[in-house]
Amino acid sequence: MTSTLRLTTAQALVKFLANQYSERDGVHERLVTGIFGIFGHGNVAGVGQALLQAQVQSQEGAGGDEVLGELPYYLARNEQGAVHAATAYSRARNRRQVMAVTTSIGPGATNMVTGAALATTNRIPVLLLPSDQFANRVPDPVLQQLEDPGSLDITVNDVFRPISRFFDRINRPEQLIPSLMNAMRVLTDPADTGAVTIALPQDVQAEAFDWPLAFFAPRVWHIGRPVPEPAALQRALAVIRSARRPLIVAGGGVVYSEAGAELRAFASATGIPVADTHAGKGAINWDHPSAVGGVGSTGSAAANALAREADVVIGIGTRYSDFTTASHTIFAADDVRFVNVNVLGFDAAKHGATMVVADAREALRALSRELAGWQVDPSYRQEAIDADAAWQQVVDECYHRGHTPLPAQTEVFGALNELMGPEDVVINAAGSMPGDLQCLWRATTPVQYHVEYAFSCMGYEIPAALGVKMALGDDHEVVAIVGDGTYQMLPMEIATIVSEGIKVIIVLLQNHGFASIGALSQSRGSQRFGTMYRMRSAATGRLDGDMVPVDLAANAASWGADVLHCESIEQFRENYARAAASDRTTVLHIETDLVGPNPPGSAWWDVPVSQVSTLPSTQQAYAEHLAARTAQRPYL
Repeated sequence: MTSTLRLTTAQALVKFLANQYSERDGVHERLVTGIFGIFGHGNVAGVGQALLQAQVQSQEGAGGDEVLGELPYYLARNEQGAVHAATAYSRARNRRQVMAVTTSIGPGATNMVTGAALATTNRIPVLLLPSDQFANRVPDPVLQQLEDPGSLDITVNDVFRPISRFFDRINRPEQLIPSLMNAMRVLTDPADTGAVTIALPQDVQAEAFDWPLAFFAPRVWHIGRPVPEPAALQRALAVIRSARRPLIVAGGGVVYSEAGAELRAFASATGIPVADTHAGKGAINWDHPSAVGGVGSTGSAAANALAREADVVIGIGTRYSDFTTASHTIFAADDVRFVNVNVLGFDAAKHGATMVVADAREALRALSRELAGWQVDPSYRQEAIDADAAWQQVVDECYHRGHTPLPAQTEVFGALNELMGPEDVVINAAGSMPGDLQCLWRATTPVQYHVEYAFSCMGYEIPAALGVKMALGDDHEVVAIVGDGTYQMLPMEIATIVSEGIKVIIVLLQNHGFASIGALSQSRGSQRFGTMYRMRSAATGRLDGDMVPVDLAANAASWGADVLHCESIEQFRENYARAAASDRTTVLHIETDLVGPNPPGSAWWDVPVSQVSTLPSTQQAYAEHLAARTAQRPYL
């Protein structure tokens, strides 16, 4: 007779998660290392009770099969922020470990939707455990339940279906067994990963069941490294060998597979220039002879000049976002061909590419073996070196502008780039900052650059700093750069950071508006409408009066952080040193110029402009848009 253990569904969930492990390259680690959450009526007596009981049993040293297995709990302040923190944690761990997030029913659950979409878009695993309505439907409608007259089976949690890589609802306790097994499968799949959502009806959470003990046995989930299929490898090699002007585009897959050493060796041996995406920055150090910087809409002039004339583009671990291709304009050679190395066939097939479905590290090793002795022409190698050297002069100018009366934000980035160490981490996600960072930041290691630009989610940075610090520890200075727009959307996780005794540095740039969208609005003929923080004017009836008298520095202090005001770049440098020496979370507040100057652009981004308008500014922008669109093309 099979041995069983009587537990509630929530208790079984906690015990199972505490006994799951991941393995890659012989390194075994706990897979689910903790759980963020906020308790409401939907989970406080279910998952909440289970977490409490597990902690009490662990502290009391109880023995025997009744021990649930402790899963550390972290109290977040906002459910979206909790998901961001968990996602950043997993990214910083190169997707080898994950965290879970539990919420109550209704608004608590739907607050996670943005975070779930971000995780899946970025291909980062995170486990979401939203509560749900009663499975027995006796209290109906329960508080915060969505009612659909056409179906009693629809709940707010169904919105997670299209943005989760795996979704399930546990209507009976025993359904948890196959559900969790599949959840772990997706969380540890290097190709098919993202948000995993298991909806937990609140009555089922508290329902008891006799669970087979084998369900709770320690289990190891092996994270695979698919090797290139030999015929596919040979097809790719034939294309690469025929190239006169090849260019590598290194994406996040290089970083997550920890293939930086292989990429650097491959580039050194072949002389192929290496451009990078946001997720791939740092995979090759910025001062490597083959490194040419970011590519695409916000890329460097060096990388974009090479991209325009590349006859073979070798994408390694990239999903080819709109910004990477500059809306299908940057790879402009008539005969351009693509070789895509990606663990996910969906991405490998993009742009009619010669596909190599494989782990980035294994593919680079195979390519290096097969291409031993093959190199690009020395003149092409030198062309890439010269182009990057010219761009580095532009970077130095942007970093040391001496702009007055307020500094440009690029000067803040320059100070940080020079002050932060190779193992420190800069975090950003939205606004004009990611564009400036991609083309200017000199990343020496993969860990140093953590910019989320697949979803470009405002509000990501502060909770992400929490997750990254938890993942990497005190040997890494973690610096979140936030604009005043992003800050106002999700500042409350500062309280979580402080309550956990975690130290991060938050650089708060206040320019009284949306710099990125303001510039885009102006360039597209919309005159920065609705993009500045201004009082409503009695004269015009629009938001173009005096500046809104908010004090974001005081707000940051109210959450428990130390705040240092910086009146100049010199004082910013001094205060950064003070923040780095402190053991407390510190906010560096500095005012910057809303309108730049920003780095010189070298590529395009397709944002449609009104085809008819009475505004001359819009009419001019539409004419410019029509002209720019002529460079767009399908890649076949």
